[in-house]
Amino acid sequence: MVDPKHPERDRCESFAISGLCLAPTVHKHLCIDRYEWPNRAGAKPDVAMDWNSANAQCKAAGKRLCADSEWTLACEGQERLPYPYGYVRNTEACNIDRPYIMPDEDKWANMKTREEEIVRLDQRDPSGMRESCVSPYGVYDMTGNVDEWVVNEAGREHEKPYVSGLKGGYWGPVRDRCRPMTTDHNQWHTGYQIGFRCCEDLESVPQAEPSREAAAGS
Repeated sequence: MVDPKHPERDRCESFAISGLCLAPTVHKHLCIDRYEWPNRAGAKPDVAMDWNSANAQCKAAGKRLCADSEWTLACEGQERLPYPYGYVRNTEACNIDRPYIMPDEDKWANMKTREEEIVRLDQRDPSGMRESCVSPYGVYDMTGNVDEWVVNEAGREHEKPYVSGLKGGYWGPVRDRCRPMTTDHNQWHTGYQIGFRCCEDLESVPQAEPSREAAAGS
């Protein structure tokens, strides 16, 4: 059901409980940061970093940016929830739907005044502050707080939809759901509300070598 106060903003007030998924299941085997970068409980997430820089930060930590499908799964959980906390939009559960503050584009474009402008616009929560804003997999602040860079698996490098996708929404009155993704910002785009988190591939667990008796079928 669409939010009757804001039908133009793609903000759904509630969703019907998901039915049976008929598509083939794709298994994911990875770790995702519990918190937005710098991945520390109680720290405000970093912002104003473009996609390339975010990817470089993850690589420096031995990780990588999450693929969009990985990020979505970590947010929705096994039940494919529209919000990490359930089926009904809750402005108290996560840091969402705060009043919009109009940015000053001139101050944002000027590196000498950018930090001052970020402070004026800032409505971030410290990571993990809202205990209810956690996904079924134990990942915090996936909707709201800051928009998060991901790898758009169907994206392109030099034209829309770009490989640089944004998931989760930020603290303002925007989508703030698990499934949608913004794909019209290139890899050099930055924003006062844009952050990221990292993913990491898990090493394959080696199979125990079968005993000689088992191998022989004894």
